[in-house]
Amino acid sequence: MNANISLQLPSHRTYLALALPLTISTITTPLLGAADTAIIGHLNNPAYLGGVAVGTLIFNTLYWLFGFLRVSTSAFTAQAVGSGDKDEGIAALIRPLIIALLIGMVFIALQKPILSAALYFIQPEPDVSIQAAQYFNIRIWGAPLTLINYVLIGWLMGLSRLKATLFVQIFMNVSNIALDLVFVQVFHWNVAGVAAATLIAEGTACVLGILIIVRSRMWKQWRKDKTSRWKERFRVSEWKKMLSANGDLMIRTACLLVMFNLFTSQSAGLGTDVLAANAILLQIHYMMAYFFDGFGNASSIYAGQARGAGSVRLLRRTLNLSWIWTVVAALSISFIYGWIKQPAIALFTEHVVVLDLANTYSHWLIWFPVSAGFGLVFYGVFTGMTITYPIRNSMLISLVLFLLAVASIVPSYDNNGLWFSFLIFALGRSVFLVLYIPHLIRKVNS
Repeated sequence: MNANISLQLPSHRTYLALALPLTISTITTPLLGAADTAIIGHLNNPAYLGGVAVGTLIFNTLYWLFGFLRVSTSAFTAQAVGSGDKDEGIAALIRPLIIALLIGMVFIALQKPILSAALYFIQPEPDVSIQAAQYFNIRIWGAPLTLINYVLIGWLMGLSRLKATLFVQIFMNVSNIALDLVFVQVFHWNVAGVAAATLIAEGTACVLGILIIVRSRMWKQWRKDKTSRWKERFRVSEWKKMLSANGDLMIRTACLLVMFNLFTSQSAGLGTDVLAANAILLQIHYMMAYFFDGFGNASSIYAGQARGAGSVRLLRRTLNLSWIWTVVAALSISFIYGWIKQPAIALFTEHVVVLDLANTYSHWLIWFPVSAGFGLVFYGVFTGMTITYPIRNSMLISLVLFLLAVASIVPSYDNNGLWFSFLIFALGRSVFLVLYIPHLIRKVNS
């Protein structure tokens, strides 16, 4: 590979050529959750919707905690591309694959205590608990597949294999939605059908991702290289480097999960209808957040190449593009959502009470893009550079602010107070991370 690739400064056009396919790729994930919610939401019992919401939250808790497997894999792979180090590129795939497989097997072994602890913490109503348990007991068998998919997608992203990344994720999510319709609408498996569809889709995507990787140029070159010394990349020092960055990202995700778990728990305490309404709004929020992730992933790739090549010019250009397109994306998303929010919410359910509640609180999401956008996009810059302590610190501070807001505002303002607290957290992620940007430049050559 040519290390000089990292010296080519991206234009707005090349940045968007990378960001937009990644946006399409990442936004299929919340679209999948939205499809699950919409299909279940049209059944005759709100407990189905609540059960899927709680079950999804449990898996988000499990999987998001190890979301660093995708993020750090992408970052270390992009750095290998920037430095032209083929051996490191292969090691950047193998190391997290080992971790993903081990963690997935632990989840399966501990499935009963995990479910019991989750339901004890969330405290949903009994009929919702039954549906959530049914969903969990099926999906848990896909834990190794999900985590391995994180690594495969991260590696392909780090190589800027946009078409392959897009194909795998769209294939998984479209097949999942199709199976949802068959299992729920035709076979009437309800919540079990949604869980089974996800399990099957994850398995087929994993096989597809492996097939694409073994046919990739880097993999083929490595197999032909008789002088490769890639096994040296598994020394203790290399593992420490990866685990140090991943530890900060795990703390970041833990903060995010504490927030979402508490948000859902507070929603459940306000009743099944409020829980269902908030579940719909959260699905819309996920689509907004994942839209920013496309730009964050593009910035991560360029930032990783900048550090791999030691190019301050490339990093400065990446920061400039990140600023501009975050503003454009935030204003565009807020405007579009404000325009279509009522028909968008109506896609999720026909239950009048739930629909009315979702519309009542829908205005809070207008402010989410402008609050969270910078935190989501610049998260990509910091992870691409594998400078992760600012991410950890910004999330810890934001979580403290969220907890204080929940304790002081929710008792008086109920669900309005809960959504206000949610925005406080989102804004904190942006403000406290942006404050660390001046620290990046001097780290390029370190």
